Amino acid sequence: MTAEYKVIGDVAVITLTNPPVNGLGYATRVGITDGLSKAAADPAVKAIVLTGAGKAFSGGADIKEFGTPKAIQEPNLLSVIRALEASDKPIVAAIHSVCMGGGLELAMGCHYRVAAPGTSVALPEVKLGLLPGAGGTQRLPRLLGVETALNMIVSGEAVKSELLASLPGQKLFDKLATSPESLFDDALAFAKSVMGKTGDALPLVRNLPCKHPQGDAYFQFARNMVAGMSKNYPAPLKCVDAVEAATKMKFEDGMAEERKTFMALMFTPESIALRHLFVAERAASRIPDVPEDTPKRTIQSVGVIGAGTMGGGISMNFLNAGIPVKILEMKQEALDRGVATIRKNYEAQVKKGKLKQAKYDERMALLSTTLNYDELKDADLIIEAVFEELGVKEKVFKELDRIAKPGAILASNTSTLDVDKIAAFTKRPQDVVGMHFFSPANVMKLLEVVRGKQTGKDVLATVMAVAKKIKKTAVVSGVCDGFIGNRMIEQYSRQAGFLLDEGATPQQVDRAVEKFGFAMGPFRMGDLAGNDIGWAIRKRRATERADMKYSKTADKLCELGRFGQKTGAGWYDYLPGKRDAIPSPVVAELIEKHRKDEGITPRKISDEEIVQRLVYSLVNEGAHILEDGIASKSGDIDMVYLTGYGFPLWRGGPMHYANQVGLYNVAEAMKRFAKNPRDDASFWQPAPLIQTLVAEGKQFS
Repeated sequence: MTAEYKVIGDVAVITLTNPPVNGLGYATRVGITDGLSKAAADPAVKAIVLTGAGKAFSGGADIKEFGTPKAIQEPNLLSVIRALEASDKPIVAAIHSVCMGGGLELAMGCHYRVAAPGTSVALPEVKLGLLPGAGGTQRLPRLLGVETALNMIVSGEAVKSELLASLPGQKLFDKLATSPESLFDDALAFAKSVMGKTGDALPLVRNLPCKHPQGDAYFQFARNMVAGMSKNYPAPLKCVDAVEAATKMKFEDGMAEERKTFMALMFTPESIALRHLFVAERAASRIPDVPEDTPKRTIQSVGVIGAGTMGGGISMNFLNAGIPVKILEMKQEALDRGVATIRKNYEAQVKKGKLKQAKYDERMALLSTTLNYDELKDADLIIEAVFEELGVKEKVFKELDRIAKPGAILASNTSTLDVDKIAAFTKRPQDVVGMHFFSPANVMKLLEVVRGKQTGKDVLATVMAVAKKIKKTAVVSGVCDGFIGNRMIEQYSRQAGFLLDEGATPQQVDRAVEKFGFAMGPFRMGDLAGNDIGWAIRKRRATERADMKYSKTADKLCELGRFGQKTGAGWYDYLPGKRDAIPSPVVAELIEKHRKDEGITPRKISDEEIVQRLVYSLVNEGAHILEDGIASKSGDIDMVYLTGYGFPLWRGGPMHYANQVGLYNVAEAMKRFAKNPRDDASFWQPAPLIQTLVAEGKQFS
């Protein structure tokens, strides 16, 4: 059992001991009910305090149990809360640090609540495509009022305990502790003050009234607001329904309505995908052969080579985390431009009220610049963000090898190049790692951590910890051309080109994929990133992979100098200072001429075919990446695409989506595409891993 029971004088103390967040798994639930039984049977016990050990009261349900028999195995959370309510001895919840989801529902089942200041309080189930399923939608409105409770439930965002305690008329907390350190003593004292109360004298949240003065009008307004913000997500509107039920039904009827809706949402594709995302994000930080207790190097200062868009964005991540950064450039004017851009970015945040002036000043004070490599000699981590060409990287890493102190981590921000070759430019390959940030680096969550053959385990462990500190989702990749994300996107882009050859237009392809849920279609994405980048890769491929087949339209576009937004023309036309993609007659003519030159008769292509060819190209290449050991698990591939490439969150990533469609169906579609004479038949042979999983009736896992 993961709950500790002890008696202090005449107060029984039940402490949840299920780190890291005291999740309410089966063993913990049994521990709570066993503790309640012991307290009830002991005549010397007059009151009970329920609290959590470590860094949380409780973070809620154990998500690993969702959809499994253990989630509903008795005592389930509803039964535990009923046992709390049924106690003849007063129960005081001593809440601290984190009180979320089922943890908050547990606390609301107690007779009294004492909270430490600084506690994060939330019902975040909506972020998993659910609503609170153990009374959260019925009890919170009774304690905080309908509007405050609905805002918390629909947003899923955490609110600090002291803010909630300051709300007029709130009944969530009976007392706010003097300090986090005094919480236990304050809760113990509060328990002693309510000793002697039994039966009907003990307050139950379920007995409190729950009304809204404008009832129907308010909930209609709430629905209109929520509907506009929750496209593709069914849970937020269901939250509104459940809270309305709290105001119009008897408590038990409202509970039944909540539970029915919770179970229905549990099996929606959106909730399954969001729960997969939740688990995959946490699993991404675990590297199979790098134990969690691997010693980490100290990172107290960072050097960044290059003050361009990427270098400046990388620097901001560390400045935001309070880590000093020194940027190196070859020319003073380049440094000045880079620093000016960083200032401009921060000043925009200050102007919008997202950053306080004092915090801005503090961050800029951590930034310094240099024109001399030797001034980076004391940096603990040095990241290069220079031009994507191996010869340029060689010069940088030879200099870094010369000046960097022993034990410094040397990282490359390369997006495609061989990290092992880069490491070989030094005499310390064990210290070299890839840290592939995504642009804009100060905004995008993804960080591909590229593990070279000789990268030290302590280096990997350190970089993963640093990623967490700068609030990135880090995914480990092995060394290959393009790593995980760009290796897959190349196949996606190839398919987009073939679709143009066969009869589609850039706007039709983009529209179909964006309707599927991508943030941006392949042609708008190319214009944003710069079509010349893909052009350079294709030129390199011509010498390295002569067997790789491409449409020629993208090269012809680049030959016209249409590199995208930065040149005002790409697959689309752009007006000065604007990013609206305008269909281009020049591009339409280019595509039509190319088809004629190639003897292609265009055909009508459905949106379904467009989506399948683009998404399944990601899936097939992802399967090869798993076979090659470049990614250790399919969830890592999903995290790359969800956090770095705009794949729709509610679909869970390409590999999860393939599971949902059914790998048999995916493989059959690939076989159909292989028959297309304009496409690359060799690519569309289902990867051996897919064939094996289909034969065994299994999924990516």
